[in-house]
Amino acid sequence: MKLYIKYMVSTRCKIAVKQVFKNLGLVYSYVELGEVEIAEVISDDKMGDLKISLLNLGFELIEDKRAILIERIKNTVIDMVHHSDKQIKVNFSEYLSEKLKYDYTYMANVFSEVQGISIEQFIISHKVERIKEYIIYDELNMTEIAYKMNYSSVAHLSGQFKKVTGLTPSHFKKLKMKRLEPIENI
Repeated sequence: MKLYIKYMVSTRCKIAVKQVFKNLGLVYSYVELGEVEIAEVISDDKMGDLKISLLNLGFELIEDKRAILIERIKNTVIDMVHHSDKQIKVNFSEYLSEKLKYDYTYMANVFSEVQGISIEQFIISHKVERIKEYIIYDELNMTEIAYKMNYSSVAHLSGQFKKVTGLTPSHFKKLKMKRLEPIENI
């Protein structure tokens, strides 16, 4: 049985959710961003306890199919942009369709209808936040950042960065005052 959990955006979230399951005596086979696989059927009482425990930590059990799809899209994007070092060889629409086993047009329509932004805008927001991290922590130069974030050029990255933040990456680097947005607020 697969359970879907909203607001799981980091490794710390996975650790917290694992602890909830352990505390409730529920055995899981895996915990990933937004998903927990369990072998057993959970009683109504245990399910109630699980929902309360998750809510106490700022998570939410998702049961609506459209909400589950949206959360899976978000978690796939977050995982790809923030937690993966591998470069995808196809465009994001193909990657999402392949990974989630849905037609991209359907996913895009549901996502934008519910979220009020397109999947592409969501991806760009996360890429810009990741770029901010690289700039703030001075980990890579702009050419390396552009390559790592799958941009065709530094100019393309800079243009998109300026469109979202109002600043060029070099101006942002000088300021270093613009705070990073928590992932769950994007």
